[in-house]
Amino acid sequence: MRLLQSIPVCVGVILVTMMPASTLANSSENLYEEDGQVFDDWDVCRTRCIGQDGFFQVLPEAKFRPVITFESLGENADRAYQLGQGFAKDYQDLSQRAEKIFAFARNKIRYTPDGDQFGFEEFAQNADEVATAIEQQGFAYGDCEDYAILLAVMYKGASCRSAIVLAPDHASTLVYLPGYKRANRSLCLDDESGWVWAEATGRNNALGWMPERYMGVQLVACEVTDEALTTPQPPAKSPATVIQKGGAAGVNISPFFSVIALMWLLSLFRRRR
Repeated sequence: MRLLQSIPVCVGVILVTMMPASTLANSSENLYEEDGQVFDDWDVCRTRCIGQDGFFQVLPEAKFRPVITFESLGENADRAYQLGQGFAKDYQDLSQRAEKIFAFARNKIRYTPDGDQFGFEEFAQNADEVATAIEQQGFAYGDCEDYAILLAVMYKGASCRSAIVLAPDHASTLVYLPGYKRANRSLCLDDESGWVWAEATGRNNALGWMPERYMGVQLVACEVTDEALTTPQPPAKSPATVIQKGGAAGVNISPFFSVIALMWLLSLFRRRR
């Protein structure tokens, strides 16, 4: 593949406030339903990315915080983080390590829209749930945010800096690899260059390949930190059963990421007035 000239692209960053650590489990076992939405043990809404309780906490003015990653980091670190640690032991070279982790997620997750897999228009899995599926059956099903969440946590486990990046209709991962020569774009996050796009949703994608449709558009990113969510007391809510059905692979734009696109347009319009 012919690489394009490296051109810095500014990506906004949202700083994350540290929260108390939890000593409880990594994956959510007690889902509950409220007002037609599904929530997990951490009171994170799995079926909505927007709002204070959404899995990405997408807020007005294109701000967000990938709270679902913190279910698998800090004191909650488990399967996905440990997978990353294993790659760190096996590959001393940082670029090779990042490539191997990228290839793992790309090859082990089969792109499947949430509607086909769970029966919900949107349903985000945390990194340990995806990692557990891979351990148990050799692969997992997921869509763009599931790839992004798993990669972000595995990179942290492998001592690589990572971030979640949102485009108007998409979620992906960034990994910090200064001097990486195989990327078709070098990205700048919070005035710091050296970030590389990790787009694992395509079976033939390589680390560092950034889709042309996202070049030159406004992006927001949040670097992932080693913090952990605390698990609240089990809520007195009606339990929800989410059945994983598998399903046919295909590219599908989530309606919730369409909401993000609308928020982008509104925030840009307000700034231009």
